[in-house]
Amino acid sequence: MTTPDDAGSPLKPASPHTCRANAALAATLDFSDDSAFEDAQRGFIGTIPDARIATPDGRVVWDLSAFAFLETIEAPDSVNPSLWRHARINRIHGLFQVSDRIYQVRGFDLANITIIEGDSGLILIDPLTYCEAAAAALALYRQHRGDKPVHTVIYSHSHTDHYGGVEGVITPEQAASGAVKVIAPDGFMDAAISENILAGVPMRRRGAFQFGPTLKPGPRSHVDSGLGKAIGRGTISLIAPNWLITQAVERHVIDGIEMIFQLTPETEAPAEMNFFFPQFKVLNLAENGCHTMHNLCPIRGARTRDALAWSKYLDAALNDFIDDTDVVIAQHHWPTWGQDKARRFISEQRDMYRLLHDQTLRLMSHGLTPHEIAAEFRLPDSLHKRWHVRPYYGAIAHNVRAVYAHYMGPYDGNPVNLDPLAPQPAGAKYVEYMGGADAVLARAQADFDSGHYRWVVQVTHHLVFADPANQRARALAADAMEQLAYQCESATWRNAYALGAKELRFGAPKPQPGATGIVTPKVVAMMPMPMFFDFLAIRVNAAKAEGLSLLIDWVMRDEPSHWRLTLSHGALSHSAGSHGAAAMATVTLDRPALAQVVGGGGFAQAMQQGLMPIEGDKQALRQLLGTFDTFNPTFNILEP
Repeated sequence: MTTPDDAGSPLKPASPHTCRANAALAATLDFSDDSAFEDAQRGFIGTIPDARIATPDGRVVWDLSAFAFLETIEAPDSVNPSLWRHARINRIHGLFQVSDRIYQVRGFDLANITIIEGDSGLILIDPLTYCEAAAAALALYRQHRGDKPVHTVIYSHSHTDHYGGVEGVITPEQAASGAVKVIAPDGFMDAAISENILAGVPMRRRGAFQFGPTLKPGPRSHVDSGLGKAIGRGTISLIAPNWLITQAVERHVIDGIEMIFQLTPETEAPAEMNFFFPQFKVLNLAENGCHTMHNLCPIRGARTRDALAWSKYLDAALNDFIDDTDVVIAQHHWPTWGQDKARRFISEQRDMYRLLHDQTLRLMSHGLTPHEIAAEFRLPDSLHKRWHVRPYYGAIAHNVRAVYAHYMGPYDGNPVNLDPLAPQPAGAKYVEYMGGADAVLARAQADFDSGHYRWVVQVTHHLVFADPANQRARALAADAMEQLAYQCESATWRNAYALGAKELRFGAPKPQPGATGIVTPKVVAMMPMPMFFDFLAIRVNAAKAEGLSLLIDWVMRDEPSHWRLTLSHGALSHSAGSHGAAAMATVTLDRPALAQVVGGGGFAQAMQQGLMPIEGDKQALRQLLGTFDTFNPTFNILEP
């Protein structure tokens, strides 16, 4: 029997091999321990039905009713039982009291918003991903606790789900005037923007496989995202901080609340910090200590994270704060209550990242390659069976490869892998060597029937790249990915396999009209100009720019600033200043116009509309613009 998803895909049942694999894992874990459910519900005050959030015009941007199937305690055959348990906890939502004057809204977004009652107003930590979600969370708090003004907003780190909803709780004008303090760790703006700009197009495409936003919720499809239920949708914003934490440890009193900030750079994010509230005995570990093994490099792509530094900052937090801590919270998941439990939680999180680092380097030193290390690495049973180190968001195999790449780069040292054939010609040669597509399919089907799904995915990959129109190969690869999805304990790996199966069956989604993969205008408006020019530079197609030598001046009249752009040998460079009399053309813009240019019809239309006046040779600017590539934000991944 098949079950259709949102595209009519025949979602097949779990095979006997998958059922046995999931049952074997379940036998190794203590499902009678329901303390996490108690911790996640402790302090509950109230919520809104199904955490359903809509825009003023009625467009639903967040709704947990689609996950009602998780009310069943027993995991279905098509979901890893450990992931099912975690997904059920992640569906708990509402306003919760953590301690005197500290509250959290959980389940309204992938992340949590933490609300602290100051003497005169509210201190908000991490205003979620979307303005609509942040506004709904603040409204829920005010419904139960009163209409207090926002005094301070704090960004714990530089990922979108921790700052994107800021305009749902304050205005840019409040921050610009200093009426509301906006606090962030040192390096926040560079980290927040750079990750989403220079590699933004492929990262967002790959992010769809990490979070599965196009997968319909259901026991054979999307069940969770590891850090929270899903990524949602809505309006993303960014307001620059007006106060940076720059010292390793800083102590401040903000609206009557004593806070100790602990910078933790290059851990879960390039710019991140923990918080300790001595008055309330609450330690906030941001995203450095959640109820999961985290990613040392997410499958969406990012700079690799420093597992050694991560473990050391957790050790410092343990040494400096735990003796005065009664509860540990984070900006995802639920609290850990009680000093003894908190001490064990932090020490085990520390040891997990330390082991991932040390044991990977140990095995590297024995000459093992990343894939060999991934196959051999095991956590000790004393950690392996602890719920909060289970790989719901990260995964051991991916994390050890990230540690390897952090030190050694992507090359494994074997000259065979210095310059391998690209997937399409390699696929054709593999199929030829194996005796043709029919012979490969016959053997792959036999391996599928025997439950060797990982190998089936590997071998049918060559068939699909050799001949994307081979529907039998695509169908078998999709079936194997589907079974791997059903077995995955990692929510992100499950999403990747499930979406891979869907795209093998139906192809990559078509880009929406006007979609370019470019960041939102609100983010562009905050972008430092050097970073904006770096963004333009990656759009230059060097072949189109062959033979061009252009000198362009660029003036931002509302900053004010003056920049000189140089195109030579297909490379676009920039620096502060002017080309003077040598400038071929001068472009004049302001921030609002820049946001319209990127978010609207582009440079050519802006020139026609007079949004960007040009002095000098307009043809020189047109030549520069003519070298720019456009990007397909839904490029193929599962086929050439």
